[in-house]
Amino acid sequence: MRNCVAALALVLVGCSAPAETASVPSPQDAFWDALSSHCGNTYAGEIVSEDERDADWQGRDMVAHWAQCDERVIAVAFHMASDDYPDGFDRSRTWVVTRTDAGLRLKHDHRHDDGSEDAVTQYGGDTADDGSATAQDFPVDQESIALFTREGLDASLTNVWRLEVTAVDSENSYFVYQLTRRNDPTRLFRVRFDASTPIEPPPPAWGWQ
Repeated sequence: MRNCVAALALVLVGCSAPAETASVPSPQDAFWDALSSHCGNTYAGEIVSEDERDADWQGRDMVAHWAQCDERVIAVAFHMASDDYPDGFDRSRTWVVTRTDAGLRLKHDHRHDDGSEDAVTQYGGDTADDGSATAQDFPVDQESIALFTREGLDASLTNVWRLEVTAVDSENSYFVYQLTRRNDPTRLFRVRFDASTPIEPPPPAWGWQ
């Protein structure tokens, strides 16, 4: 009888429902979560690439401010020290990341100090693959190619932008903005922000409230 009870117990165990496993987020979902974790924060950064074409950017104070966050859009305002403006900063650039049905999209919102749009604005691209939890690439889209062609910016026709980020609670957390070009392996523009130490937020980027 005891053997029968044991056998029955084994049968019941074998027929029980399998334990649920925690779902693993996709690379883009994990990236979005990491980017979102910095919402409302501001960080100091600097250019870390050494391309001579960016000599004017070297040594300037740079700031990334998570200016807007919701379920589909994250806007990161990029402020750079400049003597050309009364308050000492160029506040013309905002990087806008949007969740789409197909993936992620990066656009550059460029404004003048009166808030009006620059002639070269709203350019960028969509992710072409899953990327990783800490890095996403955005190859230039056709709309931006048409814009660059119209404005005589032929060097930008093969742009690939990259964003890199780790979550706010990561050790030595960081945020990176990078530009490369498919037709020019020597082109590298890369700005890195120390996302482990928030600083005071700046005034709004031009055209943003």
